[in-house]
Amino acid sequence: MTELKNDRFLRALMRQPVDRTPVWMMRQAGRYLPEYRATRAQAGDFLSLCKNTELACEVTLQPLERFPLDAAILFSDILTIPDAMGLGLYFETGEGPKFRHTVRSADDVAALPELNSAVDLDYVMNAVSTIRGALNGRVPLIGFSGSPWTLATYMVEGGSSKDFREAKKLMYSEPEVMHALLAKLASAVTDYLNQQIRAGAQAVQIFDTWGGALSSWAYQELSLAYMKQIIDGLIREQDGRRIPVILFTKNGGQWLESMADTGADALGLDWTTDIAQARARVGDRVALQGNMDPAMLYAPPARIRAEVADILSRFGQGSGHIFNLGHGITPDVDPTHAGAFIEAVVELSGQYHQG
Repeated sequence: MTELKNDRFLRALMRQPVDRTPVWMMRQAGRYLPEYRATRAQAGDFLSLCKNTELACEVTLQPLERFPLDAAILFSDILTIPDAMGLGLYFETGEGPKFRHTVRSADDVAALPELNSAVDLDYVMNAVSTIRGALNGRVPLIGFSGSPWTLATYMVEGGSSKDFREAKKLMYSEPEVMHALLAKLASAVTDYLNQQIRAGAQAVQIFDTWGGALSSWAYQELSLAYMKQIIDGLIREQDGRRIPVILFTKNGGQWLESMADTGADALGLDWTTDIAQARARVGDRVALQGNMDPAMLYAPPARIRAEVADILSRFGQGSGHIFNLGHGITPDVDPTHAGAFIEAVVELSGQYHQG
């Protein structure tokens, strides 16, 4: 394998010394970039872009051409697994993802196929291997998946939801059905991430976008327990190097200690959690990733720079911090503001890694 020229991101995930804080952005390959919009138009639609190996590689690399980022993340979608299970994923303009079929009964769960990601999601693996080759050791490649709970909400609701009425109805009225669905998804996600690692992903992130919608006990039982099961089943070393795992639960700041118990190497923080308090709570058990409010990118560059400086100061000295937004960059952000954010991390973070 090609030698990694910039391993700052992987070293920080393992809480090893680095020269400055590494930085990347969730959704860094996306609609805020005019070159992405042009490539998507060329592909025809979002799903076609995900399934076109060359174009998925192209959009993954686009932000690296603009910004001094320390990692690339696979261009794909968290809903590839339920789509491969036959639920019929499609996207309505302005309305987000939808499924033609829902999962709301024991029979529905039983009818879901066991996935073989190498075959059923081969276009994802082709993209991973192609991107890894195109990077040529420039920066590490991150693979990812949605969490079982997050995937389940879309599968039960049939799309996005504000209150998760159908998913919560199922979990409270027929908990055994919800657990059966989550168990099937945990198995699928484990296989999916392991196949990404085999194809060339050098770190993986589990996106638990909707875990924060659960009560405390429900989060532990219906989200965290299944993510721990996934982490326990992952390949943790490939090509002689550890494969770090990042666990991100949006609105999950109250559960950081439990999240650190899963065996993850790093926890993603959204902007509602103070990073200094988070570091005090988990100590050196895990690295922390985050956590600037994505909406801060609407501010003038000087204000963005001040926010970066404050977050760096609050984390303090030493490794174990990967700078990121607290969620994905929004589509109408000016790319120059994203550049100001990344530039500020590059320029201001070295002072926290001296000695």
